[in-house]
Amino acid sequence: MYDVAREPPGGRRYARTVTERAPLSRKLSAIAESATLKVDAKAKALQAAGRPVVSYAAGEPDFATPQFIVDAAAAALHDPANFRYTPAAGLPVLREAIAAKTLRDSGLEVSPTQIVVTNGGKQAVYQAFQAVVNPGDEVLLPAPYWTTYPEAVRLADGIPVEVFAGAEQDYKVTVEQLEAARTPRTTALVFVSPSNPTGSVYTLDETRAIGEWAVEHGIWIISDEIYQNLVYEGVKAASIVEAVPEAAGQTILVNGVAKTYAMTGWRLGWMVGPADAIKLAANLQSHLSSNVNNIAQRAAVAALNGPQDEAEGFRQAFDRRRRLIVSELSKIDGVVVPNPLGAFYVYPDVRGLLGREWAGSTPTTSLELADLILDQAEVAVVPGEAFGPSGYLRLSYALGDDALLEGVQRLQRLFA
Repeated sequence: MYDVAREPPGGRRYARTVTERAPLSRKLSAIAESATLKVDAKAKALQAAGRPVVSYAAGEPDFATPQFIVDAAAAALHDPANFRYTPAAGLPVLREAIAAKTLRDSGLEVSPTQIVVTNGGKQAVYQAFQAVVNPGDEVLLPAPYWTTYPEAVRLADGIPVEVFAGAEQDYKVTVEQLEAARTPRTTALVFVSPSNPTGSVYTLDETRAIGEWAVEHGIWIISDEIYQNLVYEGVKAASIVEAVPEAAGQTILVNGVAKTYAMTGWRLGWMVGPADAIKLAANLQSHLSSNVNNIAQRAAVAALNGPQDEAEGFRQAFDRRRRLIVSELSKIDGVVVPNPLGAFYVYPDVRGLLGREWAGSTPTTSLELADLILDQAEVAVVPGEAFGPSGYLRLSYALGDDALLEGVQRLQRLFA
């Protein structure tokens, strides 16, 4: 409470106490903290305190950004043009590189004017919903989902409608499920392949069916393609606009350099879409943040236009770790592990471990199970409640090979 009895030097007394002030934002007060970042922060705090915690929490490659990208950023520091404001939608040279990448990997030819460069993929997700969602609109959200999607929908005053697909469906929703959830208020669909948190990849036929359904009903598609280059076993992550070209007029693609090039801290993403929607997003960004850091933009140009051999090496390392973690987790009785074909996550169904006694405790939810695992095995995982229904865990295998194996072996001992 303010001390109204003491007048500050040269000033007047405070008129109100803290308890009398206007309330904080109800909208922001209802937004939950990112569960994945929360678990990762807790794991890092324990590690800093000397605990030998193995963390599968963060979706962050453990590799260093390729040196030629770093060199491009270093060179950019010597160009005074980069010390000034640049177009809010992004450097023209970067938007041209993104347009080329979109044609190359998503099969969609776009003008650089249909692109907005953002502060990471999260800002692109946020702005995409802001551009197409009105108060009360419903957004179909296949679950399990990345923890940010429902909060970004709510920030746009929309209503996230979860459509769940379990391990028996390889965590992929069907057109029939989407149609059952559709109402006259349905405005948009979130489509993610490869998926965070499951690593599932929709086939071309599955992607085409969903895209055609969305076109039939005039539903916007927010397609997050951040993991499109991280696929395995000869699989291709078909872009929904390549599978259904007529969907391009109602689709916003979200992407970035973070995962493919080990550039999470560079905060460089983008959104691609119809000119009218992109103009709205660009207008918003002009007030929200203006241009993305110019040094990061120059680094992204190098990443997209430069040699891809190191990125391919990252992908091969992820593939090796993927096969290892799936094999080792599958040895635990009560754990079902669908084979992820993309991204760098595994999403085991752990309902077979619930309701059983482990180390003196009987967890009944995956949240309780994750707490038990951290306490007893010093392994950090993210519980399914962060991504949808309870009964599942997300483990990122974007960590070193030795730590990855050590952590799974601790789980094997705990649940022996």
